[in-house]
This record gives sequence, structure tokens and C-alpha cells, in this order.
Amino acid sequence: MMNLSITTKLELNNDEKIPIFGLGTWKSEEGKECENAVYWALKHGYIHIDTAAIYGNERSVGKGLHKFLSETGTSRDDIYITTKLWISDFEYDKVFNALETSLKKLKLHYVDLYLLHWPESKHRIEAWKALEKINKKGTVKSIGVSNFLIPQLEELLAEADVIPQINQVEFTPFLYLKDLHNYCEKKGIKIEAYSPLTHGKRLDNQNLRNIAANYNKSTAQILIRWGLQKKIVEIPKSVNKQHIIENAQIFDFNISEEDMKKLDGLDMEYRAMEDPEWHPTHERWK
Repeated sequence: MMNLSITTKLELNNDEKIPIFGLGTWKSEEGKECENAVYWALKHGYIHIDTAAIYGNERSVGKGLHKFLSETGTSRDDIYITTKLWISDFEYDKVFNALETSLKKLKLHYVDLYLLHWPESKHRIEAWKALEKINKKGTVKSIGVSNFLIPQLEELLAEADVIPQINQVEFTPFLYLKDLHNYCEKKGIKIEAYSPLTHGKRLDNQNLRNIAANYNKSTAQILIRWGLQKKIVEIPKSVNKQHIIENAQIFDFNISEEDMKKLDGLDMEYRAMEDPEWHPTHERWK
């Protein structure tokens, strides 16, 4: 059995490590909904929480985190926190204030990972240069990107002094971005999968259900485990306590090689989220 646990970490290209599993918070509403989700996740063994400035819930993520830390005596250093820079702050001079705003909302002195949220075309290189400078100061331990496809990564790498540690993208068996995965692996960039459960839109797929039955697991658990076995960082989102618990119950079994190939074959280029190529921040819209 592949020896994975809820605290397993992957090595990044800067000698830092990222937990392979965590909680996503997109559309977790600011207030008790998000605060409770973060708290419940941490209480049930999660050590990785993902948020973003544009989500509007960094304060609640911070409240849930600090409630857990104060109750348990856990060190902040033992919990991995990611946030992201939104495109409205991609101009070089704006980046530093944007990070300070996020840190104040989270009530943290540093974040473990800071990402460019979308490949906005006009300012993304200068934004990356600002992240490189911030990284040297230590207020972020690792830096990366989100929703970058191969052309945007190639452009960035041509200008970058620091190779991104992470590229966070939508990645599921139904959207198996094999070329992007291979490219990132060659460049030393880890893939992190958001929306690994397809927003529930493909959980009733009969082929997926057949495979899940082999392991007495839910289809959601199979989707998460598939990514983990490919050494993809998985951050399923939920605000439901039971779902948060169930999403983490994926470390007591292994999907067979045969079933992994069947899951690979489910690819239909299905996106539950926006396609980066057609997002308004993409070059073709300029």
C-alpha cells in the first residue's frame, strides 16, 4: 500500500514541504460557516488550509485557525496556510500591501504559500517579481501560481529567478491534464488540485461508482485518492462537518493499478470551473 497519511508532505523545489491533503475554502462564506469548517478540519487531523483574498473569508480562516491553536496548544508552524493574490493587485507596488492585508486578516506573521491567482496577462511578470522579493524576506515560505497553462508557465520561467513551487489548477479524472502534469513535473513544479470533487457534478458517474464499490468507498473518496496516488496535492472544499471528516478517510486503502488506469480513462475535458483560456484575464480577451 502506498504509505500516505493526512500529514504526508511532498518536497517542493525550494526544500520546503507541502501537506498532500488539505481543506479548500472557495465559496465558504465569511463568518461562522467558514470559521467552523476550518476548525472542524483541523480538529479532525487536517494540517493544510487554502484560502484567497478574492474569497473574502481570510478573517474567518484566521479565526478558525486561532481557535484551534488556542484550544489545543498546537504550534502555528505545524499548520500550512495558503492564500492568493488577486489580479486587481498584480501591479508591482500593490503586491506588498495586498499581502500585508491578507496577513492582517489571517492574523499571521507569514503564510506558507502565496499564489498568483490567475494568469492575468498585463502584470503577471511584475507580480511574480514582487513575489520573489517577498519570498526572500520570509513573509511567505513558498510561492507559486494558479490556473497557469503551459504557455503562461513557459513565459514566466523565461523571466523568473525563482521557479514556482506550485501550480494550483482544476485536476480530476474527468479533466486529466496529463501534458500539464508532465510539464510541471519536469520543471520541478508540483500540481495542486482544486475542485477535485467536480463540485459534485460527476459523482454519480456509473464507471466511477463501479470502481468505488470495489473499495467500499464513496465516489468522492475515490476521486481524492486518485489524485493522491499521482502525488497531486488535493484540497477538497466542504463546510459540512461529516463531509469534511469523510473526505479525509482516504488513507486506509490503495486504488489498484488497473482501476487507476480506468479512472485515467474517464477524461472528457470536463471543467466544473472556468477554463483559464476563456477567463476574462486571458490574452485572447485583451
